[in-house]
Amino acid sequence: MASNPLAVRPVTSKADRKAFIEIAYTLNSSDPHWVPPLRSEVAGTIDPKKNGWFSHAKGQLFIATRGDKTVGRISAHIDTLALEMPADRGFGPGTGFWGMFEADDSTAARALINTAEDWLRQQGMTRAIGPISLSIWEEPGLLIKGHYHAPTVMMGHHPARYQAWIEEAGYLPEKQLLTYELDITVYFPPIVKRIIASGEKNPRIKIRRVDKSKFAEEAALILAILNDAWSDNWGFVPLTQPEIDDVGKKLKPIVYEDLIMIAELDGKPVAFMITLPDLNEAIAPLKGSLLPFGWAKLLLWLRNPQVRTMRVPLMGVVKELQASRLASQLAFMMIEYIRQAAITRYGAVRGEIGWVLDDNQGMRSIAETINGSINRIYQVYQRPL
Repeated sequence: MASNPLAVRPVTSKADRKAFIEIAYTLNSSDPHWVPPLRSEVAGTIDPKKNGWFSHAKGQLFIATRGDKTVGRISAHIDTLALEMPADRGFGPGTGFWGMFEADDSTAARALINTAEDWLRQQGMTRAIGPISLSIWEEPGLLIKGHYHAPTVMMGHHPARYQAWIEEAGYLPEKQLLTYELDITVYFPPIVKRIIASGEKNPRIKIRRVDKSKFAEEAALILAILNDAWSDNWGFVPLTQPEIDDVGKKLKPIVYEDLIMIAELDGKPVAFMITLPDLNEAIAPLKGSLLPFGWAKLLLWLRNPQVRTMRVPLMGVVKELQASRLASQLAFMMIEYIRQAAITRYGAVRGEIGWVLDDNQGMRSIAETINGSINRIYQVYQRPL
């Protein structure tokens, strides 16, 4: 009996959307380091009504099937703000994306990538970058190093075999995103201690906690610093208010005031550091569902999270200070104050910083000075269409 032929079709129905979500759980169930995301979160990510990113983007989801069996998925999408960015910073005119990639075998992988490329060409795109799922601010890149341990909150995890399949489709490396891990129970080198002590004596510098009672105001302040600090980076696309609103709703339950710092110079906010307790440690046992009792377990955890790992997803220093000694001083001060809170209040022993662009020498230097070592590498690929 002949095997069922492979077919790739657009997601158009509720059943298709369910299949699109579920295939990730099916294909990754045997990986002990894959953390099943909450299905409700995935559904929200792909829903234009619930993801503010769609206010400036559009896309199409596809699933691959053999008979009645789903064997893969992919998204093809265009970010209008990315099209407006300078080409020398990674994106720019003609650049489209694909992501949310999962495949059972190399044949399905090639068919899915080809289908995404065809959709992008039909939209007038001349270059494809992937995987980006869906926004550059969400889960960019394919994991190519660090498959031996679970990802931290808001980081992707992919089978090692995907790398060959993407490269066989003609994709070349465009940019690497790095994460650094460190033992936060070990105090930083003496030079860092001296830099922090010097900063504490400087009356111009104030490091303060974020005020959660003024969540909207603090979020707007951090957004302003972020959009300034990151504006020259590869792949930068400014975060918009609808995205900030959505991210705020998602992150507010895991925002703790002593884990987010804002640095002020002469009374003006000039830098920030966001640290999150590793929510993946809490959701991994839930297998992607809050029912029947997962919601209660998660709420209990959120009241007083005790974690092994803290993740620093974002840091930023305003552009005018980035080439100065003050930039690293503010960073080290924020890192140290958060390190102390992470250990004493949350029981953390490990930190992860990232992702960091491979050419961001300033941030890489800070991570390496505090004895951080690269533990995961995510590869972003590109190919002309």
